[in-house]
Amino acid sequence: MDLGIKGRVAVVLGAGGGLGGAIARSLAAEGVSIAVCDTNAQAAQETVISIHAAHGTAEAFVFDLASLQATADAIQSIQKKLGAVDILINNSGGPPPGKISGLTPDVWRQYFDSMVLSLMKITDQVLPGMQQRNWGRIITSTSSGVVAPIDNLGISNALRLALVGWNKTLAREVAPFGITANIVLPGRIATSRIAQLDAARATREGRNATDVSADSAASIPLKRYGRVEEYGDTVTFLASERASYITGSTIRVDGGLISTI
Repeated sequence: MDLGIKGRVAVVLGAGGGLGGAIARSLAAEGVSIAVCDTNAQAAQETVISIHAAHGTAEAFVFDLASLQATADAIQSIQKKLGAVDILINNSGGPPPGKISGLTPDVWRQYFDSMVLSLMKITDQVLPGMQQRNWGRIITSTSSGVVAPIDNLGISNALRLALVGWNKTLAREVAPFGITANIVLPGRIATSRIAQLDAARATREGRNATDVSADSAASIPLKRYGRVEEYGDTVTFLASERASYITGSTIRVDGGLISTI
């Protein structure tokens, strides 16, 4: 199937990580030029190298989502070098695990700026061009905690939910311009982030991390963690011309884990 996005330009945030890197590689395989964005220069470059090895087009851009000015400058640089942005993949790193109670206002502000406000501002920056061209894709990767709160991930459960309400509202506003906006929820995908969370749980419970991971996998109907490629390919389809009638939706890539309807 031709996904109809060859020659498009995509910004992929967090593209040095497991999920972001998989999304970047999947889009590149469809002929999309990728701005590989990450706070970690080495990780971003490794993703670029893997895309180049597969004969794709990509360039690394390093900036910190915690700085609104840095992200604004970076998006300007991307558009000068690669062209107008057609596809935006909003993908921010997760906050540390912990309880939701007792956090200071400064902690809430810190993570709201880096996890929520930065994504909204980047989206606002690329939207005018999408509206002029009557085509665009905005895809925001969040967490399954927005539909089924995850124990010990208080900050993530609270703040990522704001992105779901924002996306639903945005989708209705930009639909007349041929722009879609969707949320994608990863279940337990085999990334370093999941490994860290399993290790943290093992420490709390005084157990072996391998046993914790095995129990976690057993709770998933498909009896395994997802592969990053499965997640990346789902996002790529949503970014495609073939998904032009899907907007304002929340798509779960979870192996059947989330029990809510």
